Amino acid sequence: MKKKIAILGSTGTIGTSTLAIVSRDISKFSVELLTANKNYKKLIAQAIKFKAKNILIHNEKFYPILKKRLKKYKIKIYCGNISLRKIISKKIDYTMCATTGIAGLQPTLDSIKISRVVAIANKESIICGWHLIEKLKKIYKTKIYPVDSEHFSIMQLTNGCQDKDIQEIILTASGGPFLKSSIKSLKQKKPSSAIKHPRWKMGKKISIDSANLMNKVFEIFEAYSFFKFDYNKFKILIHPQSYVHAIVRYTNGLIKMILHDTDMKIPIENTLYEKDTNIKNVRDINPSNFSNLHFEVADPRRFPSLTLLKAVKKNNYMAPTILNASNEELVKLFLDGKIYFTDIVKILKKITKLRDFKRFSKKIPKTIDDIMYIDQWARLKTQSLSVE
Repeated sequence: MKKKIAILGSTGTIGTSTLAIVSRDISKFSVELLTANKNYKKLIAQAIKFKAKNILIHNEKFYPILKKRLKKYKIKIYCGNISLRKIISKKIDYTMCATTGIAGLQPTLDSIKISRVVAIANKESIICGWHLIEKLKKIYKTKIYPVDSEHFSIMQLTNGCQDKDIQEIILTASGGPFLKSSIKSLKQKKPSSAIKHPRWKMGKKISIDSANLMNKVFEIFEAYSFFKFDYNKFKILIHPQSYVHAIVRYTNGLIKMILHDTDMKIPIENTLYEKDTNIKNVRDINPSNFSNLHFEVADPRRFPSLTLLKAVKKNNYMAPTILNASNEELVKLFLDGKIYFTDIVKILKKITKLRDFKRFSKKIPKTIDDIMYIDQWARLKTQSLSVE
């Protein structure tokens, strides 16, 4: 029997990688749904190639084009922010949630209701909506898998462990483009240099987050949500080669780490096939990769974003939501040349000192509206602070 799958954000990097895996043995899969925001050309090509039963384009202005181009195909076409449950009525086997931003939270919640397994690559869903995700996960008995290489690795390393078994959990960071720059020069760094990652090409937003290590701050928030180990046990190490994705030190004295090529298809394929994984075309082990591994402690003077980890306490349920929204606004301002690179973290620190931050962060979200309300407050407050 074919495995029924849906891919939310199929035209993005993660979605494209997932379909590349599916294409290796397409006869084993039935593509029930593909979604995209506005890349209708790529969505059309994917829908035809993979014989998708349904497609959803969130930007409604492209709906007429899809209807016209796919007229001769038996593909149902939807648009806007329609609930996934109105498209898929029966439980499917697997959904990849690869949409970006806070807009991906509602589709992620919907996917838990319609899928046996949900793989999440949308970090905003985890950061902002984990309490809602966890509640639905129990109700619908859905398996949730992280797709980020760091969190996937932590899952492998801590499977079956309790908090008492773990001494330390380390996430690795490349260090970004400014790892060797002088600390004094960071203020004057331009967007054009901040988006030039030393190892791979990424989107502008994630490249900026990598440059100041905000991406790792958020990854610790994610990891704490997913794995429920003591918050203070999560650490960050700089590892420019990006070959080691996570390291766990156990209370029995052992240290284990997971290494694999910087290819997102590896964690994706493991979640797609679960225990039946047999990844093909993996390169042989190169001994030189082991001899050149380098690690260093992340310097908070170079990466002051690390100090934000102390601003989030155990009961600060909505603090990550506030920081995520504020950071998104600040990155936009930096890309537009309206603030300095170092202002991003400086203003985030100001946000954490506000009375409303302390008040809002302790709220437990009961609905997605609760999350969106605080998200919007954070964005407006950030904009006002940035012009002071």
